[in-house]
Amino acid sequence: MPPRQVQIHRFPASQSAGRPPLLFVHGGYSHAALWNVRFIPYFQQHGYDCYAVDLSGHGESGERDRLDEFGIDDFVADLAAAVAALPEAPVLVAHSMGCLVSQRYLEQGSARAVAFLAPVPPTGTAGTASRFALTMPDFFAELPKAVNGTASEKTMRTMAKVYFSPDMPAEETLQYLPLIQPESEKAVAEMVTAPLRIARRRARIPALVMGGSEDQVFPASLLHFTAASWQAKNIVIRGAGHMLMLDPQWPEAAADLLDWLEGLA
Repeated sequence: MPPRQVQIHRFPASQSAGRPPLLFVHGGYSHAALWNVRFIPYFQQHGYDCYAVDLSGHGESGERDRLDEFGIDDFVADLAAAVAALPEAPVLVAHSMGCLVSQRYLEQGSARAVAFLAPVPPTGTAGTASRFALTMPDFFAELPKAVNGTASEKTMRTMAKVYFSPDMPAEETLQYLPLIQPESEKAVAEMVTAPLRIARRRARIPALVMGGSEDQVFPASLLHFTAASWQAKNIVIRGAGHMLMLDPQWPEAAADLLDWLEGLA
């Protein structure tokens, strides 16, 4: 089978400032365009060359018909290929499932630094699934509608409650529907069983962990587990939800990430 061709989107800085490139890694049920709404234009304006990768079966990388065959290790290979294609070692900026992909990549590869936004916790996603089954049972019925283009008003209300800040009006989430797509069943299952995998030694590089105080997917109380394992700075964005790069609080999240990036120098 020929090697997969992953799509890498390139966004040069508005004015070069000699800073390391940023490589954005999307989470589950989404694709690279997620980053180009707010974050990439912001960091371009601050002198950073920005790149975003579409993992296999996502966005413009194709092979959508094979999506369920791809697991976390396949996405790790995609990320490794993306890093190798860059002119120098990047800072990885990852979200949710992309954080797990980035952590496993760093067991074998390297980067200048890494920022984990709303990361999958070391305990995996089983706790989230169990909590949703008890407190938000509609989520499991509405998620397939959100990803297959049959979203109703109830679907959008449910998705808004789960993924976005309480400050985000549910009707505004309609503009983000094109950023949603199906996710690999294999990868979803592997996130549940993530705690059963023995972690390998990984690169010791500067790390940041960031999440929203209103994140319903991975509550802010879980952030310290990831931060502790990486000896990372831990930042909680008050009022933000799981999609803190799109929420009304995104300027605060971007500014805190920028401050951390500037401190790397």
